[in-house]
This record gives sequence, C-alpha cells and structure tokens, in this order.
Amino acid sequence: MRFPIIGVVGGGQLARMMAPAATELGFELRVLAENPDVSAVSAVAHAAVGDYTDYETLLAFARGVDVLTFDHEHVPGEHLKALQAEGINVQPGPDALLHAQDKLVMRAAVDRLGLPNPRWAAVASVADLVDFGKAAGWPVVLKTPRGGYDGKGVRIIDDAEAAAAAADWFTGSPLLAEEKVPFTRELSALVARTPAGESVAWPVVHSIQVDGVCDEVIAPAQDLAPETASAAADAALRIAAELGVTGVMAAELFETPGRGPGFLINELAMRPHNSGHWTMDGSVTGQFEQHLRAVLGLPLGGTGVLGGVVVMKNFLGADNTDLYRGTRLAMAAEPSAKVHNYGKAVRPGRKVGHVNVVGTDTADLPAVRRSAERAAAIIRDGREPNEEKA
Repeated sequence: MRFPIIGVVGGGQLARMMAPAATELGFELRVLAENPDVSAVSAVAHAAVGDYTDYETLLAFARGVDVLTFDHEHVPGEHLKALQAEGINVQPGPDALLHAQDKLVMRAAVDRLGLPNPRWAAVASVADLVDFGKAAGWPVVLKTPRGGYDGKGVRIIDDAEAAAAAADWFTGSPLLAEEKVPFTRELSALVARTPAGESVAWPVVHSIQVDGVCDEVIAPAQDLAPETASAAADAALRIAAELGVTGVMAAELFETPGRGPGFLINELAMRPHNSGHWTMDGSVTGQFEQHLRAVLGLPLGGTGVLGGVVVMKNFLGADNTDLYRGTRLAMAAEPSAKVHNYGKAVRPGRKVGHVNVVGTDTADLPAVRRSAERAAAIIRDGREPNEEKA
C-alpha cells in the first residue's frame, strides 16, 4: 500500500508550511504554483507551474493526486465543480468554499444559521450606501465581496459625502456594507472537520491587527469569559458542519461584551490561517498537519495547548533584505523563539515569516510577548532593536 498524494493549488506560505507536516506523516505533497519563485516551490519535490484559473491546467494537476486542497480561496467555483464531475476529490468542495470567496454569500449564510452578524446590506449604488449608513449609523465599512484580504478591498465611509466619493467602487456588482462594529478586541475560532463529520476546535485566540494585517496572536485569549469562548467555538463548529466545510476553517470574530453571545462574526477562511500559526509549536496538533488529516478523512489530532500560553508574532518585510543574518541573531538572542521563514523575497510590508514562543504559565505572558516581539524585530531589521544601523 502507498501513502496518499496531496495536491495543493497555490504556492504561498500556507502550502509551504503543509510540506513538513506531509513529510512527517509519510505523504507526498505536490503544489500547483503560480510561478517558479513562489514560497512553496523550494519546499516540495514536485511543483507544477501553471494558471489555476485555467481548467485544463487544474485538471492535469488534479489527476495525479488523491485529494485536491488549497493555499487560497480564489480558484473558480465552476472549475471545481467540473473537477468533481471528473471524479476528483476536492476538499473543501466548491459549495463550502463559496462562503469564503464571497462575503455577501457568507453574511447571508450566517443570518440563515441564526449566528451573530453585524448589520449588513448588499449595496449597488451610492444611494444604497447612503440609505444603509442612515439606517445603521455612520461610519460604515464598505467591502468588495471577492478578492479582498489583509485590509485590501475595505474602505471606511464616514458620512454621505464620503459615500459619494466612493462612487468609483460601484462597477455593476453589489458591494457589502457593514456597520462599523464597536469591539474590544478581535478573536479567532479555529476548527477542523473531516468529510465524515468528525470535528475539533482549538482554544479561541486573541488576534491583534495592525493596518489590517495580523500582527500578533495570543493563545488562548486571556480573560475571555468561558461562556463566550464556548459559544465562539460552537459557532465555528456549527458553521463548518452546516456549510459542509472540510479541512481547517478560521472564523474571525469581534469581541462585543454585552451584545449577543459576546461576539460577532467578521469573516471566514476555509484553509489554514494566520491566526492558527501558533499551533505549529504550541498545540498537540498543528493546523497544517490537521488540515492534511482532515481533507484525507483521517482521525483528527488533539488540540490542547502545550504550556500555559503561546504567542505568535509576524514579521513583515522592511529595509533589511538579509533575513538569514537576522535569523541567526534572533536565535542567539531568543533561544526559546521558534522561527518560521517563508522563503519569500523581501518587500516592505509583505509577510515574510513569523515566530512562536511558548510559555509554561499564563503568568509568563508579558515575558513571552517581549521575547516574540524581540525575535521578530531582530529578523526584520537584521540587528538588535537598540543597535544602530551600520
């Protein structure tokens, strides 16, 4: 008997981080990469280069694997349905994936399930947007339903005058307007589900955003009411079950004490997620291993936290392009930090890696955060934080 072959559409850092998990389990991981220089190509033995929006390219790649899964949610749904008609095992399937591809579809599904949503509306014109702003209260958030991530495709509309200035966003297809939620912090509920319906949840985490990009994650979320944590995990598990999600799914949440169950649903991601990177070193089963187990229909692993608290800190591209030098310095300065470089060319503001630090007790959190911040800063800048540029 041979071990399974897993195909991943997309060659970004998520596909790259699936590779070690596949190797440990004895699986072969193949990647359909956008170009030969993307992050995952150097991490796998077999990387085809091709256009994931071209059906014949997808079909040729998929015919050689036991299951097809994804590094991102942008593959056209009609292509995935055609692959299923050819007998290809696509996980998650297109009907589930649509809810991560289209925010209007997602909002309607959350309403249908009776889960806590912000006030929202599909708006097709400036007049629609103004009407929504008057009803929900200014300011409001305007989003493109498809393609936005890390703060892209999002615009804050302060009043009717600002709505008129956003006229160029209306190009025929409706946009998503949402109330600007007053929240205390952002949370993330990460779950995994198999095609047979087995599901597990990790502890709910605190996700800290800077300029629309995930900067830091604290696991578990500290001082979160137990009933809120339980309700958030249950909501994510229910979404995964009701929508037929397979693999890892993240439900990004706003914490809203005194409103509903204490949170509102922000967005969904049906793949491993930045808010789950802490699990690579801080959980019994990391999200990348769990995703592979889930899409193959294998038994799922435990999701307990190793130690009392875990901090994940992203580092973005800056002036320093010698990440190897920075990594060496960080290893010397912070031996407890686990470094994950993505093998990407450095560009200012681009996610190029993260560090994880595990603490033995929740009382260690301040020191753990300092350690993660210091290690990430050293890698980013190529020097100690207090050291002058050469």
